Amino acid sequence: MMRSEQYERVLRYFDRDGDGKISASELSHRLALMGGELKLTEAEVAVESLDSDGDGLLGLEDFIGLMEAGGEEEKMNDLKEAFEMYDVDGNGFISPRELKSMLTKLGEFKSIDECKTMIKRFDLNGDGVISFEEFKLMMQ
Repeated sequence: MMRSEQYERVLRYFDRDGDGKISASELSHRLALMGGELKLTEAEVAVESLDSDGDGLLGLEDFIGLMEAGGEEEKMNDLKEAFEMYDVDGNGFISPRELKSMLTKLGEFKSIDECKTMIKRFDLNGDGVISFEEFKLMMQ
């Protein structure tokens, strides 16, 4: 409930004409006032892609989708950064040795066998290492 109220408040800020929806020009204008830049044609594309009822405007649900889409991208970037910290050799996989090394840096001391067991729980294809896709599942 609280999050929805916050989105409504932000939507009202963007909604210059008070119709409860955001047009492409309102989106472009308000972003410019906030120091951002979104050309009207880019705003039109954004509104068109998020407009769920085809009226050419963003309603509250559409706006929430816009706001939360950025959050998902940020989460994905954070996951990639975390994965890269574990993937010391940069080969796209976390091996038991790399897991042991990172856990040791974090103050958690595990044997190679314990690390192999940890990896086995999330190793969907049985190759003995964790890929980024498996890491994402592990972190959910």
